[in-house]
Parts: sequence; C-alpha cells; structure tokens
Amino acid sequence: MNGLSTVLIVVGLFLLGGVISFVKQGMGKSLVTLLSIGAAMCLVAGVLRLDYWN
Repeated sequence: MNGLSTVLIVVGLFLLGGVISFVKQGMGKSLVTLLSIGAAMCLVAGVLRLDYWN
C-alpha cells in the first residue's frame, strides 16, 4: 500500500461521509449526485492502486 492509494481512499471516505450528511440535510439531488460520483471515483482509484498482486 503506497501513500497515494491511502490518500485516495481517505478522501473517498471523507466525501462519502459528506454524501450521507447532505442526504440527511435534504440538499439538492444534483449536489449529492456529484459528490457521490467524486467519492466513488476516489475509492475505486485508491483500491485499484493497491499492490495486492505483486
């Protein structure tokens, strides 16, 4: 596990927490959708950069 994958996973989890918070507050769907896409992209990129197969 390198530093960039760790940072991407942490940022993705932070954004996921923001999605949950925004849904509870009743924010607009477009904002929640944009934030959830960003969170998913960060999490997927972080997981794909993990060095499990080496």
